[in-house]
Amino acid sequence: MTQRLCQLADLEATGSISFQVGEGDWPLRGFVARLPDGSGFRAWVNRCPHARHPLDLLPGRFLTADGQWIQCSSHGALFAPDTGICVAGPCVGKGLQSVPITVMGDEIRLAESSPNGDNARRSS
Repeated sequence: MTQRLCQLADLEATGSISFQVGEGDWPLRGFVARLPDGSGFRAWVNRCPHARHPLDLLPGRFLTADGQWIQCSSHGALFAPDTGICVAGPCVGKGLQSVPITVMGDEIRLAESSPNGDNARRSS
């Protein structure tokens, strides 16, 4: 059985949501983001590759106002939501660490593993 990260409805308001898997000192802290074109979802570890701190210093805010980019709240770095690669800011060319996910019904769940690093696409 895989861990539920969020409901699809949780992404309607802002296009992204944070999650935590595990307890104690080192749980997996990440976030799920809806792709701007609506074709699917990606999940990433909530850690900036530049400063190694959470991207959402403003809790739960991961996307730019237009929903086109993932944005680090601290230094303003912009990341492509489909690849996690930094396209602007102090860490250009570096990438976010992906978290494998799957869509099951109306839920996004942590996937067992993903050999090619893909995240979930909405099935047609």
